[in-house]
Amino acid sequence: MPALTGVLETALCVDNLARSQRFYEEVFAFEAMVSDARFCAFNVAGRQVLLLFQRGATREPLATPGGIIPPHGGSGELHLAFSIPAAELEAWEKRLLESGVPIESRVAWPEGGHSLYFRDPDHHSIELVTPGCWPIY
Repeated sequence: MPALTGVLETALCVDNLARSQRFYEEVFAFEAMVSDARFCAFNVAGRQVLLLFQRGATREPLATPGGIIPPHGGSGELHLAFSIPAAELEAWEKRLLESGVPIESRVAWPEGGHSLYFRDPDHHSIELVTPGCWPIY
């Protein structure tokens, strides 16, 4: 089996790219690496990329100097989770509340991990999770 080293990109489709970009910049202090009217690519912890696509803007193939990016998209309320250190859980809860982001749910996992669930402006379910929720995390 050829090697696979992880998930590099996660993508969400959003209704208002500027609004969603502001949310992720303000709540998470993510830095946009590249952005235009079609999408925004955020640096997540220096090793992953969060892509926000303007809904409907990726339905056609996109020609780039290096090749064609096939069409893709998504719909509905999706989910993604960001890993956080256990010692940062309380600080994240405070940051969300100070940012006016309501916490939808808190979960204590059997293995000792904890999760905070909340929604982004497009109603995607976002989770902050500490170690102890999966056998590998």
